[in-house]
Amino acid sequence: MVENFEQFSTWVETTYGLRLTAYKERQMERRLLTLIEKLGLNNFAQYSQLLQTNTQARENFFQYVTINVTDFYRNPEIFEVFEKYLVAYKAKHSTALRIWSAACSIGSEPYTLAMMAAKHQLTNVSITATDLDKAVLATAQAGQYSAVEVRNVPSADLANYFDLIAPNKYQIIPKIQQLVTFKRHDLLGDPYEHNYHFIVCRNVTIYFKPDARDEVYQKFSDALAPNGILFTGATETINFPEKFNLKKIDNFIYQKVN
Repeated sequence: MVENFEQFSTWVETTYGLRLTAYKERQMERRLLTLIEKLGLNNFAQYSQLLQTNTQARENFFQYVTINVTDFYRNPEIFEVFEKYLVAYKAKHSTALRIWSAACSIGSEPYTLAMMAAKHQLTNVSITATDLDKAVLATAQAGQYSAVEVRNVPSADLANYFDLIAPNKYQIIPKIQQLVTFKRHDLLGDPYEHNYHFIVCRNVTIYFKPDARDEVYQKFSDALAPNGILFTGATETINFPEKFNLKKIDNFIYQKVN
């Protein structure tokens, strides 16, 4: 019987493999209680029964508990710094460049990276973009965005890399879409691929508890190639990066120490 948040979290992990306990518990419990109230339900027991019988409710649940906050060129001044590292790295290495955009949401971030690569005529670049939420991955793969969603895209990039397909509706051009491969991945539960030269994961770990956050940073470090770079969000600072075999080389940018 699921009677409280703790029991609900255990049931969710056992049933769906999603670790709610890795998130800040009070914050997550408040979010779920708000959702339960909106659904006209009274408690976690009723909500767990709904999730077992209603496919749409399950999809909505996964979308609700995963934090989907993203923008093209979010914090542009930080992206400009990252762009310099990306271009400099590629200039020194002729081999294929592998980039991972983790927790990519609707695709704004990986497509931003793809536009950077195109703008600087970087060749042999592949971008893997992952998220837990199937619904946002479907949006990302479609590559269609409203005028509001592309509001931060520089006008030149909007003209070069998007087609206006309807009033206030834009489509990423195939040249950019082809650089990005989207996959479902749970940062807290799934194995990580390795030998990435860049990993971008921004404004995600702030929602994790410290032990889960440290676990993810260690896995990111293990997933990086020698001298690979991890790019975090403007609100995320890795304390004692040496614990994870990383060193800070710029604001929100960390390099793997060989």
